[in-house]
Amino acid sequence: MMDIEKSRGVEAEGASVDSDTHGSVALPIEGMTCASCVAHVEGALSSLEGVTQVNINLATEKAIIELDSDMVSLGDLVDVVQDVGYDVATKTESLPIEGMTCASCVAHVEKALVETPGVLSVSVNLATEKATVVYVPTVTGLSDFRRAVSDVGYEVLSTVEEQAEDELSREVRKMQVARRRMLLAWLFTGPITLWMLPEMLVGVAWPNPTVFKLGMLLLAAPVLFWVGRHVYVSAYKSSIHGLPNMDALIALGTGASFLSGVATFFAPIPSYAGVSAMIMAFHLTGRYVEASAKGRASQAIRKLLELGAKTARILVDGSEREVHIDQVIAGDVMVIRPGEKIPTDGVVVEGESTVDESMATGESMPVTRRPGDEVIGATVNQDGLLKVRATRVGKDTFLAQVVRLVEQAQGTKVPIQAFADRVTAVFVPIVVGIAVLTFLAWFLFPGALLPVTEWASGFLPWVDPDLGRFTLAMVTTISVLVIACPCALGLATPTALMVGSGIGAENGILIRSGEAIQAMRDVRVVVFDKTGTLTKGEPGVTDQILSPGPESSRDDLLRWTASVEMGSEHPLGKAIVCRAEELGLLLGKLGDFEAVRGKGVLGIVDSRDVLVGSRTLLEEHGISVSMLEDDMRRLENEGKTTMLVAVGGELMGVVAVADTLKDDSVAAVRELKSLGLRTIMLTGDNQRTAQAIARLVGIDEVLAEVLPGEKLDEIKRLQEELNPGSRPVEGTRRQGGLVAMVGDGINDAPALTQADIGIAIGTGTDIAIEAADITLVRGDLSGVVSAVKLSRATFNKVVQGLFWAFFYNVVMIPLAILGLMHPVLAEIAMAMSSITVVTNANLLRRVDIRPTQR
Repeated sequence: MMDIEKSRGVEAEGASVDSDTHGSVALPIEGMTCASCVAHVEGALSSLEGVTQVNINLATEKAIIELDSDMVSLGDLVDVVQDVGYDVATKTESLPIEGMTCASCVAHVEKALVETPGVLSVSVNLATEKATVVYVPTVTGLSDFRRAVSDVGYEVLSTVEEQAEDELSREVRKMQVARRRMLLAWLFTGPITLWMLPEMLVGVAWPNPTVFKLGMLLLAAPVLFWVGRHVYVSAYKSSIHGLPNMDALIALGTGASFLSGVATFFAPIPSYAGVSAMIMAFHLTGRYVEASAKGRASQAIRKLLELGAKTARILVDGSEREVHIDQVIAGDVMVIRPGEKIPTDGVVVEGESTVDESMATGESMPVTRRPGDEVIGATVNQDGLLKVRATRVGKDTFLAQVVRLVEQAQGTKVPIQAFADRVTAVFVPIVVGIAVLTFLAWFLFPGALLPVTEWASGFLPWVDPDLGRFTLAMVTTISVLVIACPCALGLATPTALMVGSGIGAENGILIRSGEAIQAMRDVRVVVFDKTGTLTKGEPGVTDQILSPGPESSRDDLLRWTASVEMGSEHPLGKAIVCRAEELGLLLGKLGDFEAVRGKGVLGIVDSRDVLVGSRTLLEEHGISVSMLEDDMRRLENEGKTTMLVAVGGELMGVVAVADTLKDDSVAAVRELKSLGLRTIMLTGDNQRTAQAIARLVGIDEVLAEVLPGEKLDEIKRLQEELNPGSRPVEGTRRQGGLVAMVGDGINDAPALTQADIGIAIGTGTDIAIEAADITLVRGDLSGVVSAVKLSRATFNKVVQGLFWAFFYNVVMIPLAILGLMHPVLAEIAMAMSSITVVTNANLLRRVDIRPTQR
């Protein structure tokens, strides 16, 4: 019995990566501080057999790892990260388990949890009826644990953490830690600065040199070795693995400055102990501002996660029961009252209401939802009671897919980042080498460099050419160490991608990768599918023409036509009935209905014979249609299907039906042209219909009667036309530009894949998110315009960030070598470089990506 009550721990080292991730896994990495750290972790993970690609985002501190082998375990990935001096952020959860009665129950629960992908260890205690699970939160979570435990016959109750609702996100907590460190650093550094002023201004060390030097050491020590201890720990971990990072440069610079304060008691050199504290304080200040800016940049994911409902009200045996969202399963019927969030994706089974779907589509106007209509989880029910049957839960919901796609986009890189990555991989060793050479140059050959400092001393008060050669060598070396900054290089791309992908998600534009953002800049041709892309993909009444003769109205014509089409199952007939219902027309009573294959329909409506169909049908009943021939020919030339209508043996008119244009198609095509893009229609429809639609929408080039398999060949032909010769290596820019294909994401999948940029038109939960590089949730063409503008704006921010990062280092490091930078000013400049890059990326939020032409 004692064994039963003991806590049992089980390691899950062999847990393989979740196959649901489609060959990829996201790991939160702890300890990275600069681009060098990113390069080191990427290199270590890439060396693992079975890993095909690694992308690490410094801003989110997350690694996206692509795998081609089921044999790669999560434990292997964690071990590799730890081997190079970093760590994988894990979470420990205490789960209350209901239903365990013996050691066998414990074993079943443990086994179920251990086999859950993403779990590192499990400890189940029968006495407390709790399971302690250590896991990687980006791979698995509470919903997976509940499902695993439920599958073996037990239940996970609500945790204390869920009930308390942790209010602080990871980014906010990090920002608070950074703020606390900054304030503590300045608590000691403030007095140091004030104490140093008399010496700096009048050369007096108050109250005497010995006390002054000792005071500097005593005040600086806690700043460096207590508040800034994590900097030294990070520097040590990275250095012992032969992969020094940015913290190593700070540690070397502040350490040398502090040691000068100790050495000043034994040698005639000035003390820079106070300066070391100022360097660290400014460094921690920069980290705080950077954490704040990164937090703002990463708020897209947080906003999306916050959109989801926490609970659901489901019907159980006819009564309502409120449960945690993780306990909802497909098939449950949920009750949603006005003002409540729809808990998960589903289908309306009862009720009618308007739903605010702006969070999914970016469309501000609410939409009406009736029985049979699909609804999206996390959207808001506005004014009616709805009963919704859950269809997708957990990882399968639309919101979960969007979050996963945004995370994926944020974890990728643009090809332009490749050069920056090569630089950062060797940046710190090169800077250390430059620092050593700087020290030797100033110590051995001061005469070659002193003229510059003598000239600068006339207008730069911190430059003192009268210092000894060792002091000058030390000061310039420290300046070189602290001014070099690979952080800005590492933050330029991921921060811009984070902001850009977040803005896209908020506006219903889902971007799969950084490569898509860069490639979109070079698009010169946009190819459109017709049905479902330029048009609504469903027939609608477009024209009603009355024949000369007895007085009647268009409403009368439509009412008679719809009355007889009530008996038809044909899509064109349904379109007419739908239009009549929209107008509120009162339909007649139908009798003796008959459908004549290939010709039309006929019946008796309100005791009068009504015929609706082709010329042949009416002529067979002795009705002449010659008076409407010209109108019919014109309508047919416009790609419309015409239906003649006769009532009581007299020709009444013609009704035309066609697949109608989306409301914004014309404006979107016009604006794409104004952006310098060439537009082409690619469709399997007949030439006459395609030309008619193209004229209406404003597209000059039409490729019609193209079979689905031939669409891919047409895309290839356009690519060859723009860029004669072989297809270039992925990521390189083509001289003639790229081809984008806009389609529905399913039928056009081969062409979307062949195109340099595939843009999938989707609507609501039917969206094919995985079908293209960019997916437009709302389903209208104005999204293409917004996607072009967003991609161009995001890529511009990437380029600007990389430019300023390189420019800063190219300019500042030589100034430090020449002795023109005080160590404290160097640290301020270093911090400002990262802050500038991140702030510039956040300015992307001010860009207006909305179409200007309506």
